[in-house]
Parts: sequence; C-alpha cells; structure tokens
Amino acid sequence: MRIGVVGTGYVGLVVGACLAENGNTVTCVDNDARKVAALKAGEIPIYEPGLEEMLPRNISEDRLRFTTDLPAAVRDSEILFVAVGTPQDEDGSADLSHVLAVARAIADAMNDFKIVVLKSTVPVGTAARVRAAIAERTKRPFAVVSNPEFLKEGAAVDDFMRPDRVVIGTEDPKVEAVMRELYEPFVRQGHPILVMDHASAELTKYAANAMLATRISFMNEIANLCDRVGADVRHVRLGIGSDARIGASFLYSGIGYGGSCFPKDVKALLRTAHDAGSDMQVVDAVERANEQQKAVLVPRIEKYLGGLEGKTIAIWGLAFKPRTDDMREAPALVVIEQLLSRGATVRVYDPKAMGPARAFLGDRVTWCQRSYEAVEGAHAVAIVTEWSEFREPDFGRMRSLMKQPAIFDGRNIYKPELLRELGFHYEGIGRR
Repeated sequence: MRIGVVGTGYVGLVVGACLAENGNTVTCVDNDARKVAALKAGEIPIYEPGLEEMLPRNISEDRLRFTTDLPAAVRDSEILFVAVGTPQDEDGSADLSHVLAVARAIADAMNDFKIVVLKSTVPVGTAARVRAAIAERTKRPFAVVSNPEFLKEGAAVDDFMRPDRVVIGTEDPKVEAVMRELYEPFVRQGHPILVMDHASAELTKYAANAMLATRISFMNEIANLCDRVGADVRHVRLGIGSDARIGASFLYSGIGYGGSCFPKDVKALLRTAHDAGSDMQVVDAVERANEQQKAVLVPRIEKYLGGLEGKTIAIWGLAFKPRTDDMREAPALVVIEQLLSRGATVRVYDPKAMGPARAFLGDRVTWCQRSYEAVEGAHAVAIVTEWSEFREPDFGRMRSLMKQPAIFDGRNIYKPELLRELGFHYEGIGRR
C-alpha cells in the first residue's frame, strides 16, 4: 500500500519504519527541513532499539522516504497516518492544534478518496472534530479512523511488529477491510484486531495507560508500607502476582513512573472525566501517589548521611526507563533537583540520555562518561534507571572509589543481603 505518515517524532518514525519493513511504500512528512535531511541521511534523532538497522535498509530499498512536502505526500498516499504531538495544556487536556492543522492541510491537498488514521494519542471526540475540520475544506470523499498506538519506549519496534492487539475505530465496513488488510501481516501469531466505535477506541488508549499506571502506583504504596512494617516487597509481589486474576506485569516498585505517555495520558483522562462530569477518584489518586513517590529517595540519603551540604552523590541513570533516551517526566530530574537544593554535588551517568538531559540540567551537575567515573569520591550512589549495565557491576571497584560505600536502589535491582555482605549500606524501596 502507499502510506503517508505525518510527523516524524517517536510514534511517527516507528510507524513509518515498521510499515515500510513489511513491504509498503511509506512517505514520512515533517515540517522541520533539517530533521528531514538528517533522516534521509539515515541519522535517527531518537534512541530506539531496532530503528538504526531498519531505517537505512528501507531507505535504500526506496520503501521509506522523508519529505517536507505534505501536499505531494497526500496526493501519493491511499492511507494517511496522523502522528503529530498532542502536548499537555495547563489544564491537563491534550492540545489538538497540531492534529487539526494537519487535518486541514490534508483536506486542502486531497485529490481522491483518502483514509485518515489518527495515530496520535487523542481524547474522546477527536475523530469527530477531525472529520468536521476536513469536511469544512473539501468535497472529496474521505474516512477517519481511530487507531491508537500501544508502543513501549525501548521495545516499540517489537510492539509494532508483534502487537498484543490492534484497535481500529471505524463503523465503515469497507474502511475496516482496508485496515485489516494493512495489519493482518502483523497479527499472524493470533493476536486480535479489535474493531469498535471511535469513542471506545479513543478511550481504550487512555484506559490502558491509566490501568498500568495504577498498578505501578499501587505497588509503590505497598513498598512504602513494607518499609514501615518490616516486610519485603519482593515476596509480596511474588505472592500477589502468582494469582492468575492479577498477574505479574507492572508490579515492580520503585521511585515512580515518567515518560511521554503515562503522566500525560493520566492527566488527559482526568480532564476528559472532569469535562464529562465524572469523578475518577482512583485515577486522581494514582497521579498524586506517583508525584509523591518520586520524592522518596532523597530524604533517605539525607538521613543516612546526616545532611547533604557538601556531600557528593552519584546518579546512575537519567532516562525515565532503560532502552530509551527520553527525559520527559523522568524521576531522575526530581531526585537531582532535590539533591542540588540541599547543597549536594551531583555526578551523573546514563548510557543514552546524557545529551537530552543537558537541556534540563545544564552545567549544574558533573557529567561523567562512565559509570565508575560517576562514583569517584561519592558519599552515596543512587540507582534511578535500571539499565542492564548497572545490574552486575564490580562492587569491589565501586567501594574502592567511593568515600562512603552506600547504595540507594530506587529500582530494586540488587540483593540487599549481598550488598551488606560486601560492606555497603543498602536501601531499596520496600526491601527488608
């Protein structure tokens, strides 16, 4: 099929590359000429495993193209994916100005029937607004489809190529048939293509992320209780996760979630509920609990060291999760700001997020090129992102480099008994 993807951000780039990988001819559009030029040269602006092999291969096969010419891409495409940003407004709602601007531009360039697919994360009612915006500017026939993405950063390529499910919002049987044809090769392992009305498809995305965020915040609160009563959250997690009604996914405790999806989508869902006159007390509590959880680590470090003025703290991990360089809503930012405000010197290291993190932290921290460099002279090290390279370090080397052998494990990646045997002061989240 001939496909256009408007927007070459995180979602648009993954969608375009994966559709091209499956044999479609894909044109990705962006209004940033420098970004388009870099993409044509095979330079990828984000870190996402799999893209660095997929993009050059499909560019060389002429299945994947990049352009700033939106009208030409519209004319050449049968299906147009809208994958532009929906940033959060001050009231928590999703800003749809970019989505609606693209819809109007598509309308102006239409030359025959087009299927406009909303891949951006959008609130309930957006499909109707996009349909109205296009209809105001063209008499050409078209259809609007809601097709939310369920991509995990760090595993987005695998998630698209082998999805748990594909959600399609349309009530037109002919459009449904085209979308099924497009997605059938990706669900050959038996996972479903779910077709539903627009409102249900739009709400499914927010509901899924809110449910996952709820599990994370719930386990973080259980971990905090474990600290108070002397229990070990590791055992509690295994005990409840073995229940088939609950399952083990997203039951790991730590210092809160971040990223571009959970925080924004939870707030947007709350705003949608408010506008509809619905009180979502559970989801509201999830958001508040997560913000509080980001602040639990620093007071523990401060208490152990007897204050932070003049102390040096090493931070291992900056991105909100491993296998990405995304710093949006990253717990590391809260941890570092707290440390700096209390007079600590902060040394940081992350395998992939050092560049993006500079935009937030500037020269207020010491940037280290290796993990062991960060712990030199440190009174404590805080594990903030659970990168694989942090899981089995040379603890003897760490101890020799540090002023005080203290580890505050914000992701519970170490065994407390082992660290204590090696002479470290160790504190996790809910670890006895």
